[in-house]
Amino acid sequence: MLRTEERQRLARERREEREKQHAAKETQILEKERKAKLQYEKQLEERQRKLKEMKLKEEQRRAAVEEKRKQKIEEEKERYEAVLHRTLERSQRLETRQKRWSWGGSVTPDSEGKTGKQHCKRSPSTANLKQAEAAVSKCLSSSTALLNASDRTRRSQLSPLDSSVISRLLAPTQASLARSKSAATLSAD
Repeated sequence: MLRTEERQRLARERREEREKQHAAKETQILEKERKAKLQYEKQLEERQRKLKEMKLKEEQRRAAVEEKRKQKIEEEKERYEAVLHRTLERSQRLETRQKRWSWGGSVTPDSEGKTGKQHCKRSPSTANLKQAEAAVSKCLSSSTALLNASDRTRRSQLSPLDSSVISRLLAPTQASLARSKSAATLSAD
């Protein structure tokens, strides 16, 4: 009887020991799972934080690139306007200089008399001179009309400022008209 009780006691102790070990293992497993879950959540938060940082950096980089592009466009626009302004000023200065110093110049009664006297020396009659001038002016006006007609289609695609600059550059100056007239009168002589 004592042996049986001893056996039962030993068996109970072994069972209790196994249950303790089993409970300890379960506790360890639960603790590992909890730690793994915490680590996964930390990694997830870290990844999200890094993604946010990358997104913010990318947006800042894009904004900087866009700002640089806008600045470059603005600088190019300013440079273009400055060049256009200088070109306009130069053409206006040239026009006024040519009006002042060209052979044709501004026709005043006094200058007309002088040029008339000079031409009279070269040609026997003023009638020939007037015919030559009429022919040259007719030729020049028809060539300008042709130029204007062909360029009208091109100019319609330009801005008003550009088209005015181009039309001023294409229009024959008084100096060129005067040279053409004098060349015609010399050839007529």
